[in-house]
Amino acid sequence: MNAEFNACPRLRREGGRLRLDGAALDDIAHQFGTPVYVYSRAGIEDNWRRIDAAFGARDRLVCYAVKACSNIAVLDVLARLGSGFDIVSGGELERVLKAGGDPAKVVFSGVGKQMWEIERALRAGIGCFNVESAAELAQIEQAAGDLNRAAPVAVRVNPDVDANTHPYIATGLRDGKFGVGIDEAEALYDEIQRSPLLEARGVDCHIGSQVTDIAPYREALQSTVALADRLARRGVGIEHLDIGGGFGIAYADAGPPPVEDYIAAVVDAVGARPYRIITEPGRAVAGSAGLLLTSVLHRKRNGGADFAVVDAAMNDLLRPALYQARHDIVAVRRRGGETRAFNVVGPVCESGDTLGRAHLADARRGDLLAILSAGAYGFSMAGNYNSRTRPAEVIVDGGEAHLVRLRESIQDLIEGECLLP
Repeated sequence: MNAEFNACPRLRREGGRLRLDGAALDDIAHQFGTPVYVYSRAGIEDNWRRIDAAFGARDRLVCYAVKACSNIAVLDVLARLGSGFDIVSGGELERVLKAGGDPAKVVFSGVGKQMWEIERALRAGIGCFNVESAAELAQIEQAAGDLNRAAPVAVRVNPDVDANTHPYIATGLRDGKFGVGIDEAEALYDEIQRSPLLEARGVDCHIGSQVTDIAPYREALQSTVALADRLARRGVGIEHLDIGGGFGIAYADAGPPPVEDYIAAVVDAVGARPYRIITEPGRAVAGSAGLLLTSVLHRKRNGGADFAVVDAAMNDLLRPALYQARHDIVAVRRRGGETRAFNVVGPVCESGDTLGRAHLADARRGDLLAILSAGAYGFSMAGNYNSRTRPAEVIVDGGEAHLVRLRESIQDLIEGECLLP
């Protein structure tokens, strides 16, 4: 691994040019324009295989979290590996099906499933619903009755564990919107047992995203495994434990443990129990495999601070504004000379439209910058604020760059709107 690109290990500098899996990033920018998201197929595959292999001989199912990066070409790459999928909407289900994903390997999470989404998932034959409330369980039971088919379910339990991550992506605390308290879960499993329309498949737990400490997993699994054991003794058919995802990756300010250490802690906590382990990694699969290419529009200096104004903005990459996230930002072509810190900012009319800091010798119009570790929660969170169009997406495969999403046009932006009569 090149230490300069710890956050994106598929990158290399060759002859002064920055390359992703052999494809020159300046060529990609010239061909497809900027801003543009660029993903490494090999990086996605390597990351998924690494997680899967970490389980060894243990029965498991790695369900990629579609919300991290939902491009159909990305999902197709993972479906070919045999990946399962964690979805949180009917739209994500349709993406998985179009990409050739096996619906039997789909788990449906989320606190607000709509009736049409539940019915579509039942018709498709998904593997399991992760149930997050008594009201949702009743809704799933109603849908199952309407369609005259049993619904496979697992209750998402809330272990009240602090994952030590950003508050917006902590999902295992008692006062959060996700899951139900462990002390409430057994009553829901009693309801499942009484219903001919519901089938208990497992227990689900997810403590947060970008978790960089293994201890919270151990703590959460202790109570989750204990619940599964109590249920099994009472005759509830517990086939799997869904441990969620959230494994941290390297950003500018994070050096998490290897993914193998997370998995080892999970396997150790489950021990010799016969439960299949389901995990839902998203960031750990897509994050380091992608980057955002952007062009410098101009530079300016205010109050002693240097700014590189670029054509990407917070609508293209929301994480820095939303989570105060820090991404490494590097020049695609380095100049010689002493470097200084530039604030990399976009054109959006918000002071929060700051993408990060880069140490550059200079920032001239047309210079290309690469924002690393942007493969997860980059394009999938992109929007149209300030009536800005969303960027293109490209996958590098074997040194060749393939366009997998057209750049949005102004016409695309306004096509669905209508004037008053």
